[in-house]
Amino acid sequence: MFPWGPSCLSVLGAVGTALLCAGLLLSLAQHLWTLRWTLSRDRACPLSLPKGSMGWPFFGETLHWLVQGSSFHSSRRERYGMVFKTHLLGRPVIRVSGAENVRTILLGEHLLVRSQWPQSAHILLGSHTLLGSVGEPHRKRRKVLARVFSRAALERYVPRLQGALRREVCAWCANPGPVAVYQAAKALTFRMAAQILLGLHLDEVQCAELARTFQQLVENLFSLPLDVPFSGLRKGIRARDQLHQYLEEAIAEKLREDKPGEPDDALDMIIHSARELGQELSVQELKESAVELLFAAFFTTASASTSLVLLLLQHPAAIAKIRQELTAQGLERACSCAPGATGVPAGSGPDCGCEPDLSLAALGRLRYTDCVVKEVLRLLPPVSGGYRTALRTFQLDGYQIPKGWSVMYSIRDTHETAAVYRSPPESFDPERFGAARDDARGAAGRFHYIPFGGGARSCLGQELAQAMLQLLAVELVRTARWELATPAFPAMQTVPIVHPVDGLQLFFHPLMPSAAADGLRL
Repeated sequence: MFPWGPSCLSVLGAVGTALLCAGLLLSLAQHLWTLRWTLSRDRACPLSLPKGSMGWPFFGETLHWLVQGSSFHSSRRERYGMVFKTHLLGRPVIRVSGAENVRTILLGEHLLVRSQWPQSAHILLGSHTLLGSVGEPHRKRRKVLARVFSRAALERYVPRLQGALRREVCAWCANPGPVAVYQAAKALTFRMAAQILLGLHLDEVQCAELARTFQQLVENLFSLPLDVPFSGLRKGIRARDQLHQYLEEAIAEKLREDKPGEPDDALDMIIHSARELGQELSVQELKESAVELLFAAFFTTASASTSLVLLLLQHPAAIAKIRQELTAQGLERACSCAPGATGVPAGSGPDCGCEPDLSLAALGRLRYTDCVVKEVLRLLPPVSGGYRTALRTFQLDGYQIPKGWSVMYSIRDTHETAAVYRSPPESFDPERFGAARDDARGAAGRFHYIPFGGGARSCLGQELAQAMLQLLAVELVRTARWELATPAFPAMQTVPIVHPVDGLQLFFHPLMPSAAADGLRL
């Protein structure tokens, strides 16, 4: 006999009935939610929606996505295929991977799809940017900015970039404690973008202060579009206004100088290029262009630089091959002022008066180093993909993509599933990009490798980014050896930017000249 009385049993019965009703209501709500999106298909198109799940009412699959990270997409790709539907952050989304599918999206800009950014990003970055422009205004802005990344401009940037990277690597070697590489790389890329690319005259204190302000802007770029006290958007607006205040003074000075001859930095080039095209940019347009250039260079280049350091540490054979290539080109000698060089104490300062010994032509001869950089960007692309909005209903991989739905193309998944390379996609193999394998990829292989996107919105600064990564690889390999300061390699966070969860804690040591000559293994 159970010691439960009639009242207790009635309570349990009521609870059971309530739970059953709640379960039935939840199940009904989910079926209605699924039906709501099934009926949203374009009936003028005979094709069905892609396979997939729209998750729970209102929340969709957002919670699963936040918890599972990159495995969310890979598991659904294995279950549903290269094109599948889901519901994330309050919007229906078609997730797209595979070279042919991604090619359709990237080449369909302005025709099938348009760029999609949250409202907060448009508010903080402004309307006079590539990000915010569409159609003819986008084409004109891109033409103005193209000069910033021309070969002639890159030739001027490379010696200054090498000097900055050389000083940074020497500073890492002179540091007796562990270096948080990702944090150091962010500070370095901001400093290079501000001082070298934009030509801003900043001392160390000003640069650090401006970097903190810029980081606050970026951290609130994807916030709720609510301009109220203590909101992320309000913090971002405050940071943007502080940046604009400093930039306005710098731009006014440049406009007053109006130096003859070739411009030295990106701001000068934008001003001159616009004038040559019959345009006169306002100070507001120049401020927004400057912030956009900083934004484009900041997190992505820092992410790629950190991934380069990490993957070289994990694959010492690649370091040995880079050293062999440098020796063959007569570039094996590190800066004579580097810590560890003959007559230079290991704790010496990073300031250096040595002349840069690398140029675009010299970098072009470092074929294997270039392959290493490409493989780093293939295996760990800084950005996992991009968002678009369907301008009209169109067909993709046998399914309809309804007008108004978000389309997310995946860079990482496309790299992981590329079948054009002889070695497994998950392996680190720089030689997959060797000249002997060009024919294996063929013309259609262009969209199997898309770390910089493609089409009308491909990254304008991709050659500059690749040159900077090559310079970093050279300075690292001939100057330093490095090792983990933690018991194991860190896990990688992939959203929104790829980076090690602990920032990648490493010890750097100056490389003795004899060790470099012998190809000392790290």
